[in-house]
Amino acid sequence: MISNETIVALATPSGAGAIAIIRLSGKEAIPIAASVFQSVSGKEIQLQKTHTIHLGHIVDGTKVYDQVLLSIFKNPNSYTGEDVIELSCHGSVFIQQQIIQLLLRKGCKMAQAGEFTLRAFLNGKLDLSQAEAVADLIASDNEASHQIAMQQMRGGFSSEIAQLRQELLNFASLIELELDFAEEDVEFADRTQFKDLLTRIAFVLQRLIDSFAVGNVIKNGIPIAIVGEPNVGKSTLLNALLNEERAIVSDIAGTTRDTIEDELVIEGIGFRFIDTAGIRETTDHVESIGIKKTFEKIEQAQVVVYLVDSSQLSVIRDSLSVVGSQLSVDKLKNDIEQIKNKYPHKTLLTIINKKDLLTPDMIRLLEAQLTTENRQQTTDNKQQQTLFISAKNKEGIDELKQTLLSFVNTGALRNNETIVTNSRHYDSLLKALEEIQKVKWGLESGISADLMAIDIREALFHFGEITGEVTNDELLGNIFANFCIGK
Repeated sequence: MISNETIVALATPSGAGAIAIIRLSGKEAIPIAASVFQSVSGKEIQLQKTHTIHLGHIVDGTKVYDQVLLSIFKNPNSYTGEDVIELSCHGSVFIQQQIIQLLLRKGCKMAQAGEFTLRAFLNGKLDLSQAEAVADLIASDNEASHQIAMQQMRGGFSSEIAQLRQELLNFASLIELELDFAEEDVEFADRTQFKDLLTRIAFVLQRLIDSFAVGNVIKNGIPIAIVGEPNVGKSTLLNALLNEERAIVSDIAGTTRDTIEDELVIEGIGFRFIDTAGIRETTDHVESIGIKKTFEKIEQAQVVVYLVDSSQLSVIRDSLSVVGSQLSVDKLKNDIEQIKNKYPHKTLLTIINKKDLLTPDMIRLLEAQLTTENRQQTTDNKQQQTLFISAKNKEGIDELKQTLLSFVNTGALRNNETIVTNSRHYDSLLKALEEIQKVKWGLESGISADLMAIDIREALFHFGEITGEVTNDELLGNIFANFCIGK
């Protein structure tokens, strides 16, 4: 997985910019850098202290490439635990390429994706969960995902797992010791204390497992499908939420024939809104493909926003002197019920659009007729709600955002509790909990210590998978392949 060669890569995003940083790591990093760096004050780089910065030029014989700042980080006090050099040069793509090619000629090797962080892990500077948090931190695009990644990178999750593993390991050692004295029928592990420990470990593991539902949402954002019949204002609503003209708005039914997606961060939580084609019977082949995609997006969404045009409701239409298609409240209730039955585990939010056309009495009438139906509890206890908005006038949009935010349980985030966001960690926690429950059952059933020891070892194995005490080349390859080159 790792070589002893000195590696080099661009540590800043590719492309032109004000400055670029080229990073080297390895036992030859300082000598190689010294061979191409000419200090303006005549300093010898090999003799300089760690964590110092020096002004000079990158040269190759008489050819000068650029004026740079050279930063020295000597082992073991560096990111990778090796000697590290960082060259801050001007951000010309040509200059970046010329300097990297020069360093390659001098003996460096191009770094692979995530190789700097991999070396940090292998040299004991980070455990595996902290290393994975580095990638999450780089990818974080809102306050909540940034907060979780920072907590994990500081070792909050690792410390919790390591403490549980150590306590279990202590009892495992006593259980193993009993096996050496099996003929003498002695117990070194206090069974009452051991049972209490298993109960506490199971409780913590279950809490961490449950946190993944929130963590996954925070990390990947909440997909929200905006659905409804044609011309009810779905695209107008998307534009109002994003505060920009993202989707084409037209009075012609069937304008949106493909899904349109964009993201919005509300109080640190990412939401991915999906504007879909209007649902209706159609002979238009292209529109029918769009409607098929609408149902595919509903499958992928966590929240379904069902948008209704208030002027199409028969109980309101006559009062507004509107002509055209009409929709009875009973038909609307039936449509809502069908969506709830087809997607029972999704949160459904019914929105009545064109609130600006309605009087307070009309709103109260609709609320009374829809309340009974839409406040029933779904199978996962998520309450159905009805909101009244005017997407065109952006009235009720703030209330809608707060309602969407309420669907996310941010209590753990506010209390700075450990939240699991990594599916690999989630899988290991599930397996560890399963083994702990086996041990607990065995303890209560009075099975022999040698059989309990097998399940304890399995639980310890899954704990070790999270922090990196247990690894293999395939696992590390899969994890670090997702990193950017230069990190």
